[in-house]
Amino acid sequence: MDRRTALKQMFIIAGGMMIATSCDFSSKAPSIQLNNVKLDSDDELFLSELVETIIPKTDSSGGKDLNLHLFVMKMLDDCTSPEDQKKFLEGLKTAEKIKGKPAAEQIAYLKALPQDDVFFNILKRRTIQGYKNSEYVMKNKLVYELVPGRYNGAFKIVG
Repeated sequence: MDRRTALKQMFIIAGGMMIATSCDFSSKAPSIQLNNVKLDSDDELFLSELVETIIPKTDSSGGKDLNLHLFVMKMLDDCTSPEDQKKFLEGLKTAEKIKGKPAAEQIAYLKALPQDDVFFNILKRRTIQGYKNSEYVMKNKLVYELVPGRYNGAFKIVG
């Protein structure tokens, strides 16, 4: 074996070891990478339930169908202060008593939270933001018209 082949194989092995150590193969890992917030797959499933409670599936897609819980998780990780992240995680742990309960009980719990509760404010605000900005809403619910809008020459001006 010559020196070049040995060096090439050594770098391939070293690169593979670096990549393998950065991967998380645990079954509790969430489906998206989070840098600042520690959530597991159980928390992700619970968040999907709560998002579905806020925006339920009717004739249009619900929160779980649109994966809004992933949006909430990513926005919590990237765009929320560390203090609010901590309060959100505490609120999520407190809310686990309604995990798996019927939607009516989850709605009653969320309505009973105080207006200034950080957990509920972040959850509700990010869920609605994710829904409004989702591809489904943008394509199917909003009608786009160019900026001045339509011209209606037969419009009667009252005055």
